[in-house]
Amino acid sequence: MAFKKPTTHTAVPESPDRLFRDLPRRKHASLFDHQGQVLRNYVGQALDAPDVALQLPTGSGKTLVGLLLAEWRRRKFRERVVYLCPTRQLVHQVAEEATAKYGLTVEPFTGRVKHYTPEAKTAYQDGERVAVTTYNSLFNTNPFFDSPDIIIVDDAHAAENYMASQWTLRVSRFEAADDALFKAMAGVLKTVLPAHNHARLTGDWRGIDDVGWVDMIPSHQLTEISAELRATITANVDDTDHRYPWRMLSSHLHACQLYVSSSEIMLRPLIPPTWSHGPFVGAKQRIFMSATLGAGGDLERLTGRPRIKRLPIPEGWDRQGIGRRFFLFPEKSLAEDETLQLRRELMRRAGRSLVLTPSTPDADAVIKDVMEQLKYPVFTAADLEVSKAEFIQTDKAVAVIANRYDGIDFPDDDCRLLFVEGLSRTTNLQERFLINRMGASLLFNERIQTRVLQAIGRCTRGLNDYSAVVITGDELPAYLTDRKRRAFFHPELQAELEFGVDQSTKVQQKDLLDNFSIFLDHDDAWEEANQSILDAREAAMQAKFPAMDQLEGVVAHEIAWQTAMWNEDYAKAYDAAREVLGGLTDAALRGYRALWHYLAGTSAEAAAVAGEVGFDTHARSQYRKAKDAAAGIPWLIGLSRGGVAAEPTPEEVRHGTLLLQVEQLEAHLVKLGTLHNRAFSARESKIREGLSEGKSFEQAQVLLGEHLGFTAGKREDDASPDPWWIIGDIAFVFEDHANAKGETSVIDATKARQAGSHPDWLREHVPASVGAVIRPVLITPAKKAKEGAIPHLGKVAHWDLEDFRRWAEEALVVIRSLRRDFQEPGDLAWRAQAAQALSECRADASGLDTWLGARPARDYLIPVP
Repeated sequence: MAFKKPTTHTAVPESPDRLFRDLPRRKHASLFDHQGQVLRNYVGQALDAPDVALQLPTGSGKTLVGLLLAEWRRRKFRERVVYLCPTRQLVHQVAEEATAKYGLTVEPFTGRVKHYTPEAKTAYQDGERVAVTTYNSLFNTNPFFDSPDIIIVDDAHAAENYMASQWTLRVSRFEAADDALFKAMAGVLKTVLPAHNHARLTGDWRGIDDVGWVDMIPSHQLTEISAELRATITANVDDTDHRYPWRMLSSHLHACQLYVSSSEIMLRPLIPPTWSHGPFVGAKQRIFMSATLGAGGDLERLTGRPRIKRLPIPEGWDRQGIGRRFFLFPEKSLAEDETLQLRRELMRRAGRSLVLTPSTPDADAVIKDVMEQLKYPVFTAADLEVSKAEFIQTDKAVAVIANRYDGIDFPDDDCRLLFVEGLSRTTNLQERFLINRMGASLLFNERIQTRVLQAIGRCTRGLNDYSAVVITGDELPAYLTDRKRRAFFHPELQAELEFGVDQSTKVQQKDLLDNFSIFLDHDDAWEEANQSILDAREAAMQAKFPAMDQLEGVVAHEIAWQTAMWNEDYAKAYDAAREVLGGLTDAALRGYRALWHYLAGTSAEAAAVAGEVGFDTHARSQYRKAKDAAAGIPWLIGLSRGGVAAEPTPEEVRHGTLLLQVEQLEAHLVKLGTLHNRAFSARESKIREGLSEGKSFEQAQVLLGEHLGFTAGKREDDASPDPWWIIGDIAFVFEDHANAKGETSVIDATKARQAGSHPDWLREHVPASVGAVIRPVLITPAKKAKEGAIPHLGKVAHWDLEDFRRWAEEALVVIRSLRRDFQEPGDLAWRAQAAQALSECRADASGLDTWLGARPARDYLIPVP
């Protein structure tokens, strides 16, 4: 055969923006000015920086910028370049755009390595083509891409769960494949979890506080069970995908946090140890692209890189957004069934629509409704993974995608209607714990905001795009409609939201439908409305989140702490934690500061166990400072039970119980929603009406207990008591006498014995009561008791029925007042306000227990023959 001719090396321009002009198959005549700005800034300021971050708003052509950078470096420096996407669908989407729009030839890699073609592998390895693949293709225990020169991370704001997955063991209670492992781990955890929390973990739920419960096992307890836990996991992961992250974690339990909830167990380090992954850390350069880089060092925490050079956002994009969104918040005016009807009619008028849901069951419910009511074809993420062509060629269709903020784009006429239904702010147990339990929401403000921006921007990908965005659910509508939060958004989004809130308030279903039709027509009638949005945009100012400079200043020390813990250098970790604490002085960061006092304590305690002299004293000091740093965090008080920390004082225990009650009150208010008053007012009404009648009194008492932050319940078994309220180590169990005939009623010996025996029943049947001090309470209008009843009433508290009703009314008023100021879980200032208000109206568990303890029924009832 004839010898092949050697490849000729063509000249490569000095900047990637000039390379675009040399692409003969491109469909775009030129780059947008902002794209050229970013590319030129990169060459001028960050060509040789090991870690670089580029910010381009959603829909501004970020993919083209990344592809040009990748192709330019491949050609100019003969480098192996890997372009990372969160999902397979995005890999195919990027590859299709590269070829169809820009005239670039890239090599997409999805699926198993053994299915990669020899030609594709050679093209990448020889630097002939840019590889486009998923995060998971690089972040695994044996990647094909083991020595890239350049790594481009697209949608870097979405990278955390994907990057951290290599060092994260997530075991679901609901996945059949996880069943054996979950049960085995739950068995080990039984030794360190209180009985009621273990019941929550294993599925014994009693209320909304159980469903939303999340906890973290303190480090000293994790150390105690580490040998048994390691053996248990090792014995149960061989035939599951969990074996891959477990290989990375099994010898590093000392550097991990263990989170538990009513649905999942998660083991992971606080910060992903990407420095230990050769293919990632060995690259010449890592380029992170994001719609929002933000401040506060969040990108560094997500990626485990201590110093990332940020390039400035292109000029002008601080005020102008991408496309136009018309927001609808139907639940501000419509009931649940009306909102569902609205969704169907909007889908009919739009033709094609996209629905984002928080979970697969939620997606299944939407799919079922669409297929039964509209008879439209439905497309899932799996259907759209390789191509969305069939969807956009179907005039009437619905795409339903579960548990995804980022991903599939629908520009131009692909889709003009987006439903964002019930998306949660958090995506894993670590975030939930730090926000809800540690009051560290400030740490995640930028991350949460970016997720929301990604979700609402699925159908506005270019300057001329427009889409209606319908927001429903518990958390997201309240998040977007709150004026205080809106101040931190881009001015364009502030204006769009203000317009949407106004158009969704005090309206009928017909009004929303008419406005949607006007928006879809996009003619003169809409132009007038659009001008009002532009005027509001010019008046809006974007506020900055507080304390971001301090969070950014300490992030390198946080990564140094995690690195030292990973390497078992506990003394060095302690020093790094102290450096973090030295930079966290803003009062708004007291929850996060408390966390780092705790982490400093765990480092010092580990150092003491390893034989370092004097570190046990450091550990005790840091644990004490953790409790003192943020008075609104009950978890830190419970932390002291065991290890080297001092036992909590009685006053600390009392305060911790009160804060637990406030935490559960938060969960209750979130569940009832803050977007409107309908559910909250309905709950209040049901309690008031129930307490006024004998027949419904007991059920209303259960609802009242939940409304005050207690775990409350009632069973209709033989010999079971009337309702019970439990929080922490305090429990009340009631014997209600609401049907009695006023003051002339007499308590007989049978009812007295029942009341006195209720604590024994509760201990035997309700796990949450184990270890609690149980106070039996008799609620009655009676003033007299049979002589034979008196001996049984010595430990039973007496509460006059009318006094109870008056107290309940006062408590309801207090809770409504607190709700007016409530924004989100983890607000330490609101927790302090709530704790004081509950105490003042004697609705706090400890105060109520003290008051009832001084009212034995035998002293308040007159004995009669």
